[in-house]
Amino acid sequence: MSDDAKAAKELVETLKDGERGFADAAEKLRDGKHPEWATTLQRFSDQRAGFWREIVDMGHDYGDDVDESGTVAAAVHRGWIAVKDALTGDDPEAVLKAALTGEDHAVSEYEDALKKDLSAGFREVVVRQQAAVVAARDEVKALQQAS
Repeated sequence: MSDDAKAAKELVETLKDGERGFADAAEKLRDGKHPEWATTLQRFSDQRAGFWREIVDMGHDYGDDVDESGTVAAAVHRGWIAVKDALTGDDPEAVLKAALTGEDHAVSEYEDALKKDLSAGFREVVVRQQAAVVAARDEVKALQQAS
């Protein structure tokens, strides 16, 4: 498996986790005292969906199947797992904290991907997406600090 395919597979798993995590967090906050937070988190969920689809499409163009589910062991290490616990309570700050944990993990996955020997075209996509993920993490952090 090429470095592109390895990195793509990990990023797709992370992005799918983020898509689900942000959507669940947005749903939890939608009817609370901060519905604007829900709107922001839903926007990030939609962004993540677009990102993983872009990577999958690029992989298909190169003949790689990067849209496979990972192992159970890999799932345990993903950052968005913490969101499930936060979403069982009524604390919006806990939801933001869990989202921030997930985003820290996503940033780390992008950093790991960029350490690999990626093709120029894929590296360009990863760099662009990483900048957006860092900006999202910073926005979630700002929401958390404002709460």
